[in-house]
Amino acid sequence: MTLPATDRLPFKNSFAMLPPAFYTRLTPTPLPQPYLVAASQTAASLIGLDSAEFEQKQVIDAFAGNQPLPGSLPLAAVYSGHQFGVWAGQLGDGRAILLGEVDSAQGPMELQLKGAGQTPYSRMGDGRAVLRSSIREFLCSQAMAALGIPTSYALAVIGSDLHVMREAPESTAVVTRLAPSFVRFGSFEHWYYQDKQAELKILADYVIAQFYPQLQASDNPYRALLQEVTRRTAHLIAQWQAVGFMHGVMNTDNMSILGLTLDYGPFGFMDAFDPGHICNHTDREGRYAYKMQPQIGHWNCHALAQALLPLIGEVEQAQEALAVYPHEFSARLAALLHGKFGLTTLEAGDDALFDATLTLLQNNRADFTLFFRRLGDLRLEFTSDAEREAQDGALRDLFLDRAAFDAWAVQYRARLRREHSTDSARRLAMHAVNPKYVLRNYLAQQAIAQAQNKDFSEVARLLAVLEHPFDEQPEHEHYAALPPHWAGDLEVSCSS
Repeated sequence: MTLPATDRLPFKNSFAMLPPAFYTRLTPTPLPQPYLVAASQTAASLIGLDSAEFEQKQVIDAFAGNQPLPGSLPLAAVYSGHQFGVWAGQLGDGRAILLGEVDSAQGPMELQLKGAGQTPYSRMGDGRAVLRSSIREFLCSQAMAALGIPTSYALAVIGSDLHVMREAPESTAVVTRLAPSFVRFGSFEHWYYQDKQAELKILADYVIAQFYPQLQASDNPYRALLQEVTRRTAHLIAQWQAVGFMHGVMNTDNMSILGLTLDYGPFGFMDAFDPGHICNHTDREGRYAYKMQPQIGHWNCHALAQALLPLIGEVEQAQEALAVYPHEFSARLAALLHGKFGLTTLEAGDDALFDATLTLLQNNRADFTLFFRRLGDLRLEFTSDAEREAQDGALRDLFLDRAAFDAWAVQYRARLRREHSTDSARRLAMHAVNPKYVLRNYLAQQAIAQAQNKDFSEVARLLAVLEHPFDEQPEHEHYAALPPHWAGDLEVSCSS
């Protein structure tokens, strides 16, 4: 006889074994009359579950926070952080409750309920998440995982008819998140700015032992920790830039110590290419615009370095650890761009080609995702200008200035010929790295609108499409279309 899903999660509770100063033990606030909105089979498989089991009342109650999971030790963690570049002081899990960790196909994975009610860190908030933001996080977490970008996962969304006030009354939900750890840069800043070096060391030793054991043999494990986190952060943000993803609120309390994409809120994927695009309506100064993300990632690593300095010991050692960021970011982005352009060799002029391409996209407000996807279909050989224009049609149609595109294409084709590129091999390679499907805001909004009327079918369909972003999926071609005109009027903010 198979045990119920809720009894097949043997919890470990390593974070709960830290001293009580690091968290507050509490139980989730029950969610009235919960129902299943969506569950991910991909995420469920990681921890040995089947998404079909989430139809069971016992499982729904457990992941709504209404029924304790055997062996879990629920808690809300304390941390602090810089928000929009300003020290915000103590923050913490204001609406998230960590249940504990379970074994997964990728190693121990923490389960966290987001929207599970007030905690001592809620700061006047109600501790709830709304259905709208929960669906966005659920879909984007799984979309990013399918794109191969380090991220937390989303296991399920449980809804309720309980309403809370945001800009208007909204229905509530709880999303179950999975990640090896939810420790943040701000977790270290919390103890540094309180001048509590004993707690700072406990946290650093815990993170190293749990997630970076190879650093324990280093001459200075804390310097090594900073360097590895800096390297991972640089790589992560290079991946964001390459796929056109904007996080929207890169505060230090939203930065993962493991280099994961964490805390999905006012995120966005680039439509018409604009390096200055701000996806977060709350970000009036543009601190977290697309073009700013690499710089802010480095700034956040400096904030982490400041917090770790009492353990590292010398400013020079911290600076050396931070110095890896520019090279790691540039090298990773260059490798990703060569893949996106279908280039297998390196030339001195490649950076100029990349810059010219992005300028062309910006000047024409060409769609970022569609451009790179269709670029893989460009062919080298043609017998006439008419044949070339016909072959380039779908790609060329993304540009208002066709002459500018034609001039650029001459240079691009010349670059391909110099490395003896072949159409079939290049197309295969480019389509494996340039997604056809990303979570555009308007697609998420359509799914949300139906879900708010208790129709969750579009959430499920969209999830299925996004979990295979590089496949052609001809039956879902409309999900890869240019966004409709009304999509430009959508706004997301920190409440999203």
